[in-house]
Amino acid sequence: MIKIKRVYESQESNDGARFLVERLWPRGVKKQDLHMESWLKELAPSDGLRRWFGHDPAKWREFRRRYFAELRTKDVGKVIRAAARRGNVTLLYSARDEEHNNALALKAYFEK
Repeated sequence: MIKIKRVYESQESNDGARFLVERLWPRGVKKQDLHMESWLKELAPSDGLRRWFGHDPAKWREFRRRYFAELRTKDVGKVIRAAARRGNVTLLYSARDEEHNNALALKAYFEK
């Protein structure tokens, strides 16, 4: 099972392996407070795509299309898929928008 969670939410026992999937380090968060396996910034959208999107809900569909195209050019998911075979996985993100963020799109990409 793949879950998503804001980095500012507390860790829970059923989170399993936790991975930060942001290109930029979240403000006000100490690395040791995240209790994560690793920071997979290479799975985050490119800076250009991130800036273009700007969490504009009207651009969500096109953002996902472009982001999935970026992901297809990378060796994505080896680490996440291996962790998912062992148990739950939680993708950590920092955006305020809980309905339009790269962790949600990344989860959809893995579920396809």
